Amino acid sequence: MTQEEFIQVLDEKGYSYEMEGDRIVVTYRGDVWLDSLKTLPPGVVFENVGNVSLDSLETIPPGVVFDNEGNVYLISLETLPLGVQFENGGNVGLDSLTSLPPGVEFMNGGSVRLESLTIIHPGLEFKNGGSVRLDSIKAIPPGVVFENEGSVYLESLIWGEGWFEDWSGNIEGIDNKRLLNHMISKGMFI
Repeated sequence: MTQEEFIQVLDEKGYSYEMEGDRIVVTYRGDVWLDSLKTLPPGVVFENVGNVSLDSLETIPPGVVFDNEGNVYLISLETLPLGVQFENGGNVGLDSLTSLPPGVEFMNGGSVRLESLTIIHPGLEFKNGGSVRLDSIKAIPPGVVFENEGSVYLESLIWGEGWFEDWSGNIEGIDNKRLLNHMISKGMFI
């Protein structure tokens, strides 16, 4: 999709935006629903006040930033480019994603849902404000760190028990996230 085509869609929907050099900054004071779009042009920045829903999006080009105040829904997305940052105020839904490239940053205010993710690379840090759902992960390499404020869901990894904080192997008096990060650093989940 070209910038001109994307601007036409924004105009048709009544979503305000600004041009900053070669970037399109969406500034709408509400939710941005673009569920029919399969692509975006490079350099789109979402700074809208509400949610961003791109349910049919299949790929994200370089330079796309989610800095909106609400949730981000990318439920059909199967791959992410290097260096994508989620700094939105709410949740991130990436239900169909099967792997994450190095350098992806989750610093969003809410939860991260990666229910189909099967591959996770070293160096990934979750710094989001809510829980992390990794329903299909069967291995976590050293270098992955959970600094998120909520729980971590690892049903396929901890033998059907679901949330790590409820895992029967936790040690009383030891912070469960600290224990999880220590176990990961020692290579216990590879």
